[in-house]
Amino acid sequence: MKLTPVSERFILHWGEMGARWGVNRTVAQIHALLYLSERPLPADEIAETLSVARSNVSTSLKELLSWRLVKVSHQMGDRRDHFETSKDVWELFKLIVEGRKQREVEPTLAVLGECLASPDLEQESPGTRQRIRETREFVQVLTTWAEEMLRQDPETLMKVLKLGARIRNLVRGE
Repeated sequence: MKLTPVSERFILHWGEMGARWGVNRTVAQIHALLYLSERPLPADEIAETLSVARSNVSTSLKELLSWRLVKVSHQMGDRRDHFETSKDVWELFKLIVEGRKQREVEPTLAVLGECLASPDLEQESPGTRQRIRETREFVQVLTTWAEEMLRQDPETLMKVLKLGARIRNLVRGE
């Protein structure tokens, strides 16, 4: 598969953004390639298109599968696994947010809860105890808000986002 200059730029940038978000660059590039692709791709074609080792593609696909960002499909007459991702940006956004919540937010809330429940908490200064409580409350509020937003359909989410921008402008007096 030959990439166009625009597709190549998109894929390279997606890889850079992934790296900034703590995702392996190749994982992000493979996801971008599958997102732009008009058809499911086999691993060997992904490796050739992105000029990366087949073993790297295999490992990256396993990671994307575990995040539910990629699924396997089969083509008639071809024994190879083919891979595809959703073309719906909202669905991808929801999957990414849900995955990050599971891997990052829930463990953080658990540790904060353990800290607050610890008998050793009283050894901490009042300010430290307060900051731990405030941090847990803040993360819980954000989590509740995010869960509510993820339950909405894309049209409602777009309206909420646009409304948020108008509220910001109203508060600023713009």
